[in-house]
Amino acid sequence: MTRALIIVDLQYDFMPGGALAVPDGDKTVPVINKLIGKFDYTIASQDWHPEGHISFGQWPVHCVANTHGAALVEELKRGPIDRCFRKGTDPKVDSYSVFFDNDKKTKSGLDDFLREKGVTELYVVGLATDYCVKFTVLDALELGYEVTVIKDGCRAVHDEKGALEEMEKAGAKITISEKVL
Repeated sequence: MTRALIIVDLQYDFMPGGALAVPDGDKTVPVINKLIGKFDYTIASQDWHPEGHISFGQWPVHCVANTHGAALVEELKRGPIDRCFRKGTDPKVDSYSVFFDNDKKTKSGLDDFLREKGVTELYVVGLATDYCVKFTVLDALELGYEVTVIKDGCRAVHDEKGALEEMEKAGAKITISEKVL
């Protein structure tokens, strides 16, 4: 089995003090840093919105392209990251999943990359459990990947328990980093 770690949206705007802060989002960084380098491939994603993005109606203005808030956090070990995929770049369509825009019409290229590399097993961490992590996991399962969510490497905006239950019901395994290491 070829395995990949997917790090979802570890960006300044989702950290405490950021424009769309996820409670305790910063606590995921040390957990994720321990996992980096333990997989065949490491992928990161970034919310990367143009000015006036459609999501700015539902959410505060966040992760505007080429701003500090959109940058991956400095504390994240970047050396072992093989590829970074940007999402939410279409001003008219939001994108929670790292695989597709929310309308399911535009692919990010992640699926093609993983298939080209022979990856069949995904381990997912990042922010936020109940949005971008959840939709990434559900899409990955739909695409036929074996998926494990490392829950201590994730944090939610509102509903951690419900999101984890929904992912597990869809076929994801839920574990903690100690069991992966």
